[in-house]
Amino acid sequence: MPEMQCVLDAKAKLAECPRWDEQSQTLYFVDIDSFTLNAFHPETNKTKSRQFDEEIGCFSLTNDGGFIAAFRSGIYTFDSFDGPLSTYWKADYDQSTTRFNDGRCDAKGRFLAGTMYAPKDAFLGALHQFSNGSNTVLDQAAWTSNGLAFSPNNTTMYYSDTPNHVVYKFDYDVETGTPSNKQAFIEFPRGKGRPDGAAMDTEGNYWSALYQGQRVVKISPEGQILAEYPVPATFPTMCAFGGPDMKTLYVTTCRAAQSDEELEQFPNAGGIFALNVDATGLVEPRFAG
Repeated sequence: MPEMQCVLDAKAKLAECPRWDEQSQTLYFVDIDSFTLNAFHPETNKTKSRQFDEEIGCFSLTNDGGFIAAFRSGIYTFDSFDGPLSTYWKADYDQSTTRFNDGRCDAKGRFLAGTMYAPKDAFLGALHQFSNGSNTVLDQAAWTSNGLAFSPNNTTMYYSDTPNHVVYKFDYDVETGTPSNKQAFIEFPRGKGRPDGAAMDTEGNYWSALYQGQRVVKISPEGQILAEYPVPATFPTMCAFGGPDMKTLYVTTCRAAQSDEELEQFPNAGGIFALNVDATGLVEPRFAG
């Protein structure tokens, strides 16, 4: 099997939310702990970065070419990479213990974003849905919301709780944006990596980056691991499909959690890795408003 290569030695403290823009052929990602949104153009190898005043956990592109993003203090929109922030929703949780983490849009353009509860002594991480100026809480039973993804036919929603090593699946009514029938999809043994961010391919396989697991796993709709892809970093955080044919698997990683010994072994930790795979990813839905 070909080895995953570092295509951008970003040295990010906590790179997350890789998102491919098929229109500009750009890979966007955040560095949560550095408060930045980043753009990487693989064809030219050019990058740019935008600094914020707080953590940006996740984002989606919008139908009008802008962004919607989930920060510690709430949800904001901006009409271009460097555009001014406009408040969409102010956080109503305790910001000293909680911030937004993983999220993406569903096929109807609703923005779903989950929070993480840092003390991890109660299941206070929540999955929010934002659409038409309103906020709905869809689930509140996680320590760290992660791994949000939708099946190609939009009837199943996936959602992981990383510290508890489990990925859940829900029946999803895309017309109403309503999840139901929550059940465990797959649970990983302790010490083998924790399910972090994820991506979906056109055949309905769920690709999960295993934090502290040094790999990405491809999981069938029935919950069976079909393949494993080693990552030269201890802490893969999320994966995304991109490239002109949507067959390049991009993987973000964390540098801040690596020990000195691990950094000697994995000097590109915190970088963006890529591998051409025998699978085609889904084009990412955009926020409708």
